[in-house]
Amino acid sequence: MSDILIVDDERDIRELISDILKDEGFETRLAGNSDDAMAAIAETQPALLILDIWLKDSNMDGIDILKAVKRDYPDVPVVIISGHGNIEIAVAAIKQGAYDFIEKPFNIDQLLVVIRRGMEASRLRREVQSLKRQGSGPAEMLGESGVFRALLSQLDKVTRSNGRVMLSGPAGSGKELAARYIHANSARADHPFVSVGCATIEADRMEEVLFGRESEERGIEPGLLEEANGGVIYFDEVADMPVGTQSKILRVLVDQQFLRVGGSDKVQVDLRVISSTSRDLEAEIAAERFRRELYHRLNVVPIAVPSLEERRDDIPLLADYFIEQLHKTQGLPQRALSDEAGALLQTMSWPGNVRQLRNVIERVLILGEGTAAIEASELPGDTEASVDDGRVVLSGALATMPLREAREAFEREYLLTQINRFGGNISRTAEFVGMERSALHRKLKSLGVVTNAKSGARVAKVAEGAES
Repeated sequence: MSDILIVDDERDIRELISDILKDEGFETRLAGNSDDAMAAIAETQPALLILDIWLKDSNMDGIDILKAVKRDYPDVPVVIISGHGNIEIAVAAIKQGAYDFIEKPFNIDQLLVVIRRGMEASRLRREVQSLKRQGSGPAEMLGESGVFRALLSQLDKVTRSNGRVMLSGPAGSGKELAARYIHANSARADHPFVSVGCATIEADRMEEVLFGRESEERGIEPGLLEEANGGVIYFDEVADMPVGTQSKILRVLVDQQFLRVGGSDKVQVDLRVISSTSRDLEAEIAAERFRRELYHRLNVVPIAVPSLEERRDDIPLLADYFIEQLHKTQGLPQRALSDEAGALLQTMSWPGNVRQLRNVIERVLILGEGTAAIEASELPGDTEASVDDGRVVLSGALATMPLREAREAFEREYLLTQINRFGGNISRTAEFVGMERSALHRKLKSLGVVTNAKSGARVAKVAEGAES
């Protein structure tokens, strides 16, 4: 997209402009009527369009072409020229989205100034969009656990299609990262990925943000759906989308077109839709807060993104990655993670999932000193007991129990933690705690602990009603 398309029904004028621009190093294409102009634009999107208002023997005049271009190619600057120019035509063109207006006969220096400004605006717009795609592009998906590999396998399968995907999982588990992975590895990777934060946009502004707006005062303002044309629109926390907007999005999914707020011309879009939710959408449907028809349209391929507790084996790997990234992006110390600290991270509770893990690592790096390995004592504790200078400091609950009950409660919690840490793998747990596998089974039975399958991993629970 580096050439300039010149549309004028007067051959001498379009060739004169072309010769001037070629002398300045620009590439040009020429069209003498609306049909040729629209065909040339459809073949290759130009970097800039020079457009005559009056086109003899054409199906469309310059304003009609301008409307069509700003509808389908909103990033192309359009410079209007006319030998019958007046202030009303100039205002009408600018309102419809024209970049600038030049009256015939034009001054060559003035023409070149406007063209250079328009080309620079086009270049900067493309550069900003490229940087936005880079800056918000997919971070590396990391993991070695069986649960993670199963997720990656599902994601790889859906990259090969245009099917709509619904990602479900707790907050902070990486649903948007999974959506970006699908986009980056699909045939749409060179087109935009636009994220819509349904929970962060005010309900009364949602339609304007999505569909854009048309007004006499401000002209055409494209919405997020237009920005995503050709690529992916990602509805983050789709359960928070207002019910009124849901019905309109449903219509977009069916027709692949919509009207801007205040507009009368339909806007065609080619979109792949990926959605996410941390809520139970069936419950939202039952409460009449979410449309069932929209749910079925969006939920073509459901994929569950596991919580961090379901993939504890990946925690040290993720922690090392965050340390490296925080060093590169914020200049924080690049410290190693000690084995004890890694083990403690695997035993902790993570209600905020991967996002919470990153925050913990960032806090440790900010508050820590030097470049020595991160030790377990630097991590926030959330267990029943902690170790301070070799002395075990008990929580209030354990401290008030008789010795036998306290010992059993500690052993139960300790073994539950280790079994969960190793994804329910009894052999690895036994090796770590220093027990024979058969002895560990007997201990678990005596403590009323059972193991159940959960999301592909075996995790431990206290049996209901078990005696302590």
